Amino acid sequence: MFFVFVAVVVLLGRLIWLQVIDKTTLDTKNLDQVETSRKLQSPRGTIYDRNGNPLAMSMVTRSLYADPKMIKKSPEEIATLIAPYTRIKEPEIEKRLKEDTAFIWLDRMMDPDKSKALAQVMKENELEGLNFVEESRRFYPNGNLLAQVLGFVGTDDKGLDGLEMAKDDIIRGGITKELVATDQHGNAIFGSVLSKFLPEKERSITLTIDTTVQFIAERALDKVMAESKPNGASIIIMDPKTGEILAMANRPTYDPNHYEKGRENSFKNRAVIDIYEPGSTFKPLTASAALASGKWSVDTVYNDTGSINVSGHTIQNWNGEGYGHVKLLEILKYSINTGMAQLGITTGKTVMMDYLKAYGFGKKTGIELPGEAEGQLIPEADISQLDLATMAFGQSVAVTPLQMVQAFGAIANGGKMMMPHIIKSINNPDGSPVETEQVKEVGQPIPEDVAKTILGMLEKEVSEGGGNKASVDGYHFAGKTGTAQKLDAEHGGYLDGRYIASFVGVGPVEDPRFVALIVIDDPNGVYYGGQIAAPVFKDIMSQLVRYFQLSPSVTKEKDLQGKNEAHRPAKPAVSKTDDGMIIMPDFTGWTTGEVKDWLHEAGLQFVPDGTGYAIGQDEPAGTGVPIGDAVTVYFKR
Repeated sequence: MFFVFVAVVVLLGRLIWLQVIDKTTLDTKNLDQVETSRKLQSPRGTIYDRNGNPLAMSMVTRSLYADPKMIKKSPEEIATLIAPYTRIKEPEIEKRLKEDTAFIWLDRMMDPDKSKALAQVMKENELEGLNFVEESRRFYPNGNLLAQVLGFVGTDDKGLDGLEMAKDDIIRGGITKELVATDQHGNAIFGSVLSKFLPEKERSITLTIDTTVQFIAERALDKVMAESKPNGASIIIMDPKTGEILAMANRPTYDPNHYEKGRENSFKNRAVIDIYEPGSTFKPLTASAALASGKWSVDTVYNDTGSINVSGHTIQNWNGEGYGHVKLLEILKYSINTGMAQLGITTGKTVMMDYLKAYGFGKKTGIELPGEAEGQLIPEADISQLDLATMAFGQSVAVTPLQMVQAFGAIANGGKMMMPHIIKSINNPDGSPVETEQVKEVGQPIPEDVAKTILGMLEKEVSEGGGNKASVDGYHFAGKTGTAQKLDAEHGGYLDGRYIASFVGVGPVEDPRFVALIVIDDPNGVYYGGQIAAPVFKDIMSQLVRYFQLSPSVTKEKDLQGKNEAHRPAKPAVSKTDDGMIIMPDFTGWTTGEVKDWLHEAGLQFVPDGTGYAIGQDEPAGTGVPIGDAVTVYFKR
């Protein structure tokens, strides 16, 4: 009895010690065994287009984790069972399950169908020590649409590119620590821990992008990539009155839902990062500087012999031909390099540089996207006469596509240049705006009358000149083609036989709603901007005028065609008199493009007067004209 009494006293003493005196220490040990801490990320804010369509959103997914110390089956057996449903392979699963730790990730943010199927496998095979935790996963419902602009998010909810990175501090969700109880097998009694978070807990962003316009632009890029097989291509479409970017597309591209499969060059937002020599698309800007400064006028006559010597260097036209006495309209319409070189020299480097800087070249536009390039302007003190001449037609100067769109926005907007922007507003979880992007005018590089004059000349370029493949039936659009040799970034100079084709367009001319630039990098086969970039502009604008329900500004009148289109005879072949003179046909009812093609085939120069359909000509039908002479044809709509 004595020994029993002593034993009872000892046991009671021990119980008092454990339950009262050492209670705190034991509670801590108990919690270490049955509770664990997890960091939970609330969902990121949604990114919308201008019409409220989601472009990037967060959804709750399940992530698989394990406690290697609690598993009952061998790592090899578990790996074989779960590998078909995870993104990591069997050997890696085995390796992780053998680690000396109480927590390891096996697969993060699984696809719903995979996690559901795996949960059933775990239940059927009684896999202890494995469980799921709910996490927020970024989802891009339109796949690769607007990929380089949106960017993507890593597994730890950190924006890694594009707007996701640039605005990460605004839309990223908060992190909350949760204490999670576990059962006797170490499996978390987790429940739906994210259900307590509002799905729109964080701020959202509304872009200026229109999903429909973006889709039209990207489909056009896919077509040119398939046909011309270039290294890459970009399109920007902007509202010149507000600076709002309606579409920005690049190729090659990737799917941000599976960014790990993308190639390095597919992540580049070429529209804001790439710099290139713009070639002839730059000519309207230097022409506007010459007009605005008074150094050149619309009536200034230049005698083009086909070449010009500048500081011992000979500059020729793109086709090697001379155009005789021409004014600024013809210089732009026929893209005459020699005339532009003389215009640049006449304007002078100080005046020219002042206007180019006023257009925003040589500095960032300030758009809300990462990695924007500044472009390159030669320091004024280092500009030679040759540099000045070549700058006038788009060489010896490097720009970004976005800078070109901003500058042409000034021509479309009466000389007022608007800052390009892609964010329309930042909103609270309840939808109320926190910050609304204000339309910002960043200068007026040229007067309104000069802008209208240049715009009128560019309309002739589309209706009568090298940009005719950009014309949209029933509407007046203006634009300029460009073909430039690629810079050799490694060795300097130019890459032989490699080009950048481009087209910049504005319209409708009566009330410009769009400025669009198409840049095609190193196409195979045909590389002229007028041949491969201008048709892309036409394709896009033909759809946009319908989408925005813009009324036609041009009516084709049957009586101006001279003959019913269905019964017009085939165009006559070029024929000559016995002494080699070209015999003129009757051009009545022909389009400007048809007349131009016939005259160029005949070796004659074309001087159009008006637009639309031919109603007369200075050399009557049947007359013989010497090869090389200019023929004036009159047109009317």
